[in-house]
Amino acid sequence: MAPAVGLLLIWAIVPLALTLWYSFQGYNLLSPPATFVGLENYYFLLTDPDLPRVVWNTLVLVLVPLVVTVTAGVLLAVLYDGPFFGRGIARLLVIAPFFVMPTVSALIWKNLLMHPVYGLFAWLSRSFGMQPIDWFTNHPMTAIIIIISWQWIPFATLILLTAMQSLDREQLEAARMDGAGATTSFIFITLPHLARPVAVVVMLETIFFLAIYAEILVTTVGGPGVITTNIPFYIYSRGLLGYDVGVASAGGIFAIIVANIVAFFFVRAIARQL
Repeated sequence: MAPAVGLLLIWAIVPLALTLWYSFQGYNLLSPPATFVGLENYYFLLTDPDLPRVVWNTLVLVLVPLVVTVTAGVLLAVLYDGPFFGRGIARLLVIAPFFVMPTVSALIWKNLLMHPVYGLFAWLSRSFGMQPIDWFTNHPMTAIIIIISWQWIPFATLILLTAMQSLDREQLEAARMDGAGATTSFIFITLPHLARPVAVVVMLETIFFLAIYAEILVTTVGGPGVITTNIPFYIYSRGLLGYDVGVASAGGIFAIIVANIVAFFFVRAIARQL
């Protein structure tokens, strides 16, 4: 296994080492070459007045979609586990959004659904005599959360629906014979059975939600101001819009630290269910 492990180490360590090296360099793409500046990039990053809001946005874009997707995934998994006409087609449709690329998903929501003039939601609002909502101006964070949740609910549903297939039906039948209702069976039989799959969903989605980028770039470009800027988009704006590779690299190291803190206090607590 040594060659494979060595290749993976190189694949991971080389970019990390270069990022760490550039974080100590004053390197602007418009005025090369790089010069050693010590901790100046980290000082600039940590004293940036936008940083607290950026970190808060990152946490919001992890926690809120997690709650929405896991809750909706559990309910849909229970719903689609039961027999009904057209169940196969319904399962296919509920899972389909997960296979839409994030950029395409964001474009659909921005131009076809949430556009304040010719979007579907605007048309429905006018049909009922209400004023259309300009989502990406007045409620940008809510709009992004809706887009992310729509795309990731199918993933949670797929994992949890698969787990529902292994639920012991005899337990449910015994509970019904003992007088347990649907709610009681759901709380004391179904939910405990789904505890481990939910933990898997939470861990995987946390990893992806920490790296949310395309949805922000396509819809709000981090604005208005930095209202919807998270850490990945902040790094992008510093590195590719501001051409400041040094500060962007310091932001990358900071992102690694934040991700590990989240993993330690959040994902590890969930992993105890595994």
